[in-house]
Amino acid sequence: MSADLRSRYLGLELRNPIVASASPLTATVDSLKRLEDAGAAAVVLPSLFEEQIEHEEMAMHDLMLHGAEVSPEARGFFPEMQPTGNATDKYLRLIGDAKQALKVPVIASLNGYTTGGWTRYARQFETAGADAVELNVYFLATDPADTSATVEQRYIDLVTAVCSETKVPVAVKVAPYFSAMANMAKRLVDTGADGLVLFNRFVQPDIMLDELEVASHLVLSTSDELRLALRWIAILHGRVNASLAATGGAHTTDDVLKLLLSGADCVMLASSLLQKGPTHIGTLLQGVERWMNEREYSSVKQLKGSLSQHACPDPAAFERSNYMKALKSYSSSFA
Repeated sequence: MSADLRSRYLGLELRNPIVASASPLTATVDSLKRLEDAGAAAVVLPSLFEEQIEHEEMAMHDLMLHGAEVSPEARGFFPEMQPTGNATDKYLRLIGDAKQALKVPVIASLNGYTTGGWTRYARQFETAGADAVELNVYFLATDPADTSATVEQRYIDLVTAVCSETKVPVAVKVAPYFSAMANMAKRLVDTGADGLVLFNRFVQPDIMLDELEVASHLVLSTSDELRLALRWIAILHGRVNASLAATGGAHTTDDVLKLLLSGADCVMLASSLLQKGPTHIGTLLQGVERWMNEREYSSVKQLKGSLSQHACPDPAAFERSNYMKALKSYSSSFA
C-alpha cells in the first residue's frame, strides 16, 4: 500500500506537501496549470509590492492635480480616483483566473514594510478568490536609531493590520534575523498569523567593479541553505500553534524529507523549479513516496516532526552543543 502524501497547511487540505512558491513560474495561468499538472499541491502567486501600489496612487494623484494651477475647475475634468490601479487590477484578475483554472489552493502574496492603506488589498485578495494570503515582510533595519523592539513591533503591526482585513488564513514570511526567533514566532502567531514561512531570502547587493555601481544580485538557492529553515522548524514544531512552511534550499528528495522530518507542513519550491522545470515536482514526490514505503511510513502525518527538537533523541543537536561538536569534528589537510 502506497504512503498517504496528504498534508495540511493553513487549514487547507493539500494532496501532498509540495507547494510552488512565488516566482516567475507562478505569474501566468498557463504556467500555474503546468505546475498543478506536475503535482504541486498549492501555488503562491508573485507578490504585489507596496511600492507598486504607492507608485500608482502617486501617479493618479499627480494626474488629478495636473492643470489645477490654471483653473480650480480642472480637477473636475477627471473621474474620482479609484482605490485600485493597473497592477492591482491585473493581480486581482490573476487571482480570479487562477481560481477558475486550478483545483489546488491559490495563495496571494503581499510584499510590504509599513502599516499603510495597502493592507486593505488583503480583503480584495479574498474577494477575488484567494484561499490564503502570504504576507512577505521585506524590511532591513539600517537606521541605527531602530531598536530590536521597534523592528519587532513593525512586524506585529503589519500582521495585525492584514489579519483585520481578511477572514482567509494569513501566513507570514519572515526573515531569520531576530535575536529571539522563537519568541518572535510565538508573538506573530498570537497576533493572528495562521502560519509562518521560514525564511524570507533577501536579495543581496553587489558592486560592479567596471561600472563602479551597486547593483542587485539575485542568486538561486542551493541545498546548503536548507539547514537554517530546518533548524528553526524543528525547534518551533509543537511549540507554536501554526502551520510551518519551509522555503529556500529544497532541491532534492532528501531535502524535502529532512524538512518534513523536522516538522514542516509543506515545502515550498522556487529555485529548483526555475532550474529544472515543473516536472521536477513529480520527481521529488516519487522519491518521497519510495523512501516512505521502504521504511514503512504510512503517511506524511506520521513522518512529519518525528525528528523535531521535542521528538528527537538528542534535542541538544539543534542548539549550542552541536555547534561545538561540528567545529571539533572538522578536519583539514592544512591543520
